[in-house]
Amino acid sequence: MTKEELLTEIKNSMKAHDKVRTSILRQVHQAIKQVEIDERRDATEADIAAAVQKLQKVTGQEIDGLKRGGAKSHAKRIAELSKQADILGSLIHVLSGKELEDKIDTLIQQLGATTKRDMGKMMGVLNRETKGSFDKSAAAAYLNKKLS
Repeated sequence: MTKEELLTEIKNSMKAHDKVRTSILRQVHQAIKQVEIDERRDATEADIAAAVQKLQKVTGQEIDGLKRGGAKSHAKRIAELSKQADILGSLIHVLSGKELEDKIDTLIQQLGATTKRDMGKMMGVLNRETKGSFDKSAAAAYLNKKLS
């Protein structure tokens, strides 16, 4: 997602009167503006993906904390946060399924990985190439199956 696409999404969500989506998109936009100010450069798609992933992580941690607390009064907040997590998840492309397996197969060919000892190196390269936007548990399971 580019910055222009993000701004278009914000406008569309405002026109649709979707307050939750608008709020989340504004949070992402603010994080991007902060990167541009701090680093004195234009934000890249990688910066946008990193901002979305950071917000996903914070939202996930907040959901976990509320669930561990166990209070019934937090059910409404958990539902709101779950909706936010779903919206954030739809903003970036996460490799999974066949697409992830194809990427792993390509990396195995490129790096010449043959044993499970190479798994850490494979995960590191995969993480760098996809900027961390892949299903890590599925990747680990597939690598375990492929590497002997």
